[in-house]
Amino acid sequence: MTNTQFQQLWVCFGQAVSEHKDELNQLDAAIGDADHGTNLDRGLQQVLEKMHAASPATLQATCKLVAMTLLSTVGGASGALWGSGLLAAAKVFPDTDTCDDKTLTQAIQAFVDSIEQRGKAVVGDKTMLDVFVPALSSLAQDAEPITVVVPEIAAHAKEWAEATASLQAKKGRAAYLGARSVGHIDPGATSSALWWQCLGRIIGGSV
Repeated sequence: MTNTQFQQLWVCFGQAVSEHKDELNQLDAAIGDADHGTNLDRGLQQVLEKMHAASPATLQATCKLVAMTLLSTVGGASGALWGSGLLAAAKVFPDTDTCDDKTLTQAIQAFVDSIEQRGKAVVGDKTMLDVFVPALSSLAQDAEPITVVVPEIAAHAKEWAEATASLQAKKGRAAYLGARSVGHIDPGATSSALWWQCLGRIIGGSV
């Protein structure tokens, strides 16, 4: 992945969240504060503005910029999880323009590890991990080139997000609902699916 592609990923994700903001808020209204889309959209628009103004030249610099911006502008758990996860990923990314497939996978692994530690969550808790963990597993285990694997993962991301409807929330505000959280799709998993769909488009060359 090149630094240009990584920046394109955040442009794509920012546009996707903006387009789906109302949907994300509606999902969050059922089990949270009804502001997941609004909060994430606000942070990502700041990311795009700062990225355009600063023009970070390396993968590590871009990742740090995104991390710090989301930490400071996105409220609730989302800002803390995305921000801390990306700071962990930035430590893996090289301070150069390009990284190989192995390094990209390791950076996403560091992101997921950080979220698991910060949020004290696991797969099945009805969180963004219910998309990121199976996606990472597919990425790490598949022997096909990443240009083939990531678009395939992206095609399944929405299914993984929708599957959270059958789960009972164990973390965050939704956990207070107990069994009443069953039947509702997790908004964090849904926005995570949008991220993977964007990564699939960037890696697959459709953007």
